Amino acid sequence: MKLFNQIFLSALFSGIIAGLVLASIQHFTVVPMILEAESYEVIDEEPATNHEEEAEAWAPEDGGERTFFTASSSVVIGIGFALLLVVGYTLRGSVTWQKGILWGVAGWLVFNLAPSFGLPPELPGDAAAGLEQRQVWWLLTVILTAMGLWIVAFQPKPILKLFGIALIALPHIFGAPQPEVHQGLAPQELRTSFHIATLATNAVFWMVLGAFSALFFNRFAESKESSTVGKTIP
Repeated sequence: MKLFNQIFLSALFSGIIAGLVLASIQHFTVVPMILEAESYEVIDEEPATNHEEEAEAWAPEDGGERTFFTASSSVVIGIGFALLLVVGYTLRGSVTWQKGILWGVAGWLVFNLAPSFGLPPELPGDAAAGLEQRQVWWLLTVILTAMGLWIVAFQPKPILKLFGIALIALPHIFGAPQPEVHQGLAPQELRTSFHIATLATNAVFWMVLGAFSALFFNRFAESKESSTVGKTIP
């Protein structure tokens, strides 16, 4: 139970911090680009051919509502990814906050950089292949990249490290599913800037998450040891 509390609380606190950091940075970088891309969608819309109102998917209003939901989703994502990192710390036995940053960089490589080579971040109005195909390729890329990095980082034999590199390269050799025509409503300059900004903000998110998850993990480990020692002293 104490180990569970250590894992859960470490993930909770670090996920909240990293999620709020991510939402704050994206508010001034990524979100304005999304809003600009959405304006091209509005311009491109054709007038309705009938008088019936079509149901539209719900979306938060711009301003405070959108900021709230963006921050909330970032925190939830942060807690989820922090759980993965803390479980990794538990398997390895110990971690410093410096090594936590390296774990965070590994998380960025697995969940952001590697998939972006085949499926770059998309703006509203971008053409894309079928959702199910993209989800399968993304999931396989994440799994194989994580396995490959783990092997490269923790296996001493060179032949195993080569195998890990091969796993990382495998999904890119087969290639990600692509649309028949590569196009988007937003200008190419905006799409490129969005790609770079998304990767950069997520890099900051992962490094903050790695550092704080390691700090909290060690802090709660010390608290657990102190309580155990206190109970054994007569």
